[in-house]
Amino acid sequence: MTIPSKSSSLKIALVHDYLKEYGGAESVLETLSDMFPDAPIYTSLYCPSFFGPHRGRLQKKWSHRIRQSWFRFVPFANRLISPLRVISSLAFKSFDFSGFDLVITSATGAYFPNSLNKRGAKLFCYCHTPPRYLYGLPTARVWTKNPIVRTVVLFVNHFLRLLDYKYSQNVDEYIANSRTTAGRIKKYYRRESIVINPPVDIAPPIVPVHQRSSVLAFQPTSAPTYYLTGGRFARAKRFDVAIEACNKLKLPLKVFGRDFANIGADLRAMAGPTVEFVGEVTQEQKYELYRGAKAYIFCSDNEDFGIMPVEAMSQGCPVVAYGVGGATETVMDGKTGVLFPDLTATSCAQALEKLQKLKISPKNCVSRAAEFSTPIFIKKIKKLQPKKFPWPLKDTVSGLKNDIQ
Repeated sequence: MTIPSKSSSLKIALVHDYLKEYGGAESVLETLSDMFPDAPIYTSLYCPSFFGPHRGRLQKKWSHRIRQSWFRFVPFANRLISPLRVISSLAFKSFDFSGFDLVITSATGAYFPNSLNKRGAKLFCYCHTPPRYLYGLPTARVWTKNPIVRTVVLFVNHFLRLLDYKYSQNVDEYIANSRTTAGRIKKYYRRESIVINPPVDIAPPIVPVHQRSSVLAFQPTSAPTYYLTGGRFARAKRFDVAIEACNKLKLPLKVFGRDFANIGADLRAMAGPTVEFVGEVTQEQKYELYRGAKAYIFCSDNEDFGIMPVEAMSQGCPVVAYGVGGATETVMDGKTGVLFPDLTATSCAQALEKLQKLKISPKNCVSRAAEFSTPIFIKKIKKLQPKKFPWPLKDTVSGLKNDIQ
């Protein structure tokens, strides 16, 4: 969707760590780019060939707006994403933001985009999380088991934490994607933040935009036949817990997504005969999977927010989730799903057995998901009135026809 600007008097730039995948953070950037269609998108590295089924849509929207850093000249840069984080601040400092009134960074916690020289602009940071690898939170990969290399990494990370804190003070206003992330911003940066949850498409893309916020648009399909989990195959997502739980109970499980951290082979090796891997899917195919599922299983460890549980609920699909982090802010235990206390297959299996005894209303799930829809995100951004920011954004962004009143 494109939301035209009412005024060209406010010059805005968007900044994202790097663009080599499409996940929750990139979906937020996509919505922001739709809200501000004239804003250029600055990023350290742009690799659209990795966007999978989203490639065509995003290239059409973004290719003419992308401003890459000198990282694009680094040989094999797309394979060096992790080590390049050490010098990522140099990439963002190389950009010239002269003449901009507002710079909005979409900070995933991978790089240091807030290190940029904002010059006369105000700097807003939409923070998905402070860097997980710097603050002891589970990450996508296990760096190394070599004690010498591990010691070096810990030493380097100490100085990166100091830099991360320094760059965090460059931000004029923080927007957190969840209360969980707001707590981390307060703890690690000593900064307050405004909580605005990410925009979630609560209906398949084939449904007209003006219907997407309507609970009445939900139409249940035939009886669900399987359980579902999926996303990017990263260690912190803990798909192994869902697979082991379904192995234990001999429940049919479909797993969608692509291998992000070289753990796909391990997941397939542990899968029992009732587990099926369906590969990477389009947005439309993903929603079809939600509609046919008895429940979406979400085992992510200390998730920052978690868009997929909300997507699942938007299709009337209950969610069985690990009860720590963002899932506790979206899934209503006993009403739209079941939260389990321990990140183990046994705890997850017990939650699945509990769910089977409950009568979860699909319409309750849809109603809950509607609270996190894209129009609500846009409405909250429009109403943003931070203390340090002199220009009201609501005068700069026109609304959708289906803005929720």
